[in-house]
Amino acid sequence: MHDLSRTPTFQLEQSLWAQGVLRVAGIDEAGRGALAGPVVAAAVVVTPEREAAPIWSMVRDSKLLSSTQRAILAIQIRAAAESWAVGVVDAARIDAIGIAAATRLAMQQAVAALACVPDHLLIDWVRLPHVAIRQISQPKADRTMVVVAAASILAKVYRDQLMTDYDLQYPGYGFATHKGYGVAAHLAAIAQLGTCALHRHSFAPIARQATLFNQS
Repeated sequence: MHDLSRTPTFQLEQSLWAQGVLRVAGIDEAGRGALAGPVVAAAVVVTPEREAAPIWSMVRDSKLLSSTQRAILAIQIRAAAESWAVGVVDAARIDAIGIAAATRLAMQQAVAALACVPDHLLIDWVRLPHVAIRQISQPKADRTMVVVAAASILAKVYRDQLMTDYDLQYPGYGFATHKGYGVAAHLAAIAQLGTCALHRHSFAPIARQATLFNQS
């Protein structure tokens, strides 16, 4: 069970603001563990002037929210943030460089796409050694830091919409329902249809299913 009492705060952001580090960006990803589709990262910048927006008290780790809650919050986050952006790395690139490097690349893309250059990055789990901006990486940062939780919501909503759109391009796999994750219905669809361009062939479950399909 998720700890629903865990509410992100601006505690770390406020400590940075007090030091004159005003443009603090939270970064998180969605889709790292999926078997199909891209990995998506989002970056959200909040400044002290925007701290009082009511939306921030409602932000939670995206995994603790329903799809409807995430969609509503995403609209308000985009309106209240100083800046926000996303980065997307597709399945072919994930296969070429690996999911860890692809996740970092998506995060780097999101930071680069921001309308302002952040002074500091707060990141869930990952470190970005090729980004010359001061940063703090913490496990479960999306549970404790408002800017990271906000980024988790934007990344999840953006990726879910991509997978819903892909469902029309690649019918039969159920992408709109499971968003490319390795549920039984998805594996059954691969066993029947084979893989498509969205699948991450470097991931073991896809490689196994593709082999079985080709042998049948």
